[in-house]
Amino acid sequence: MIASLRGKLLYSDETTVIVECSGVGFKCTVTKNTLNNLPKKGEEIFLNTHMAVREDAMDLYGFYDMEELSAFKLITSVNGVGAKIGIALLSEFKADKLLLYIASGDAKALTAASGVGIKLAQRIVLELKDKVGSLSFGDNDEIIAVSKVDAVSASSEAVEALVSLGYTKGEASLAVSRLDSTLSPEELIKQALKSLARR
Repeated sequence: MIASLRGKLLYSDETTVIVECSGVGFKCTVTKNTLNNLPKKGEEIFLNTHMAVREDAMDLYGFYDMEELSAFKLITSVNGVGAKIGIALLSEFKADKLLLYIASGDAKALTAASGVGIKLAQRIVLELKDKVGSLSFGDNDEIIAVSKVDAVSASSEAVEALVSLGYTKGEASLAVSRLDSTLSPEELIKQALKSLARR
């Protein structure tokens, strides 16, 4: 199993890179986020990798950091979700943002990724919501906070109000989760709007 690559960047396009390691060129499929963090051609590059072995092929996927690799493995653990969808989701969203949407149950947001319809997005959320809620991703504890925005009626009311104003459920849940849940819905909405306006 190839867990990582360190070598010279030989080539890159919109979906792949080739990394030369000791005279051998390794072709990796990568996300847009990883592409945006590449060095110049000819310079040294380090990628965390995942190798998928099938009967007719061995494919290598490269990631700029461990958070993105871990998110890829989690997403592709869902039945019927392959590497292509995992790459598409992580090309559309950074890992922490993607997991935030899943933790908050915002399936609609996931449909922004190429090839992800609402039924597939709902399945991903259904299968991973509880798993994501128990994770602390990098230094991002926001996912855990979002998963705890649950039965508190004031918080729920504030989230729904923010969604009706045009924010996604993930954004609204995150903003409300950072506030004191004992506040009134009106105060939660007011403070959440201030927080969202600063972002």
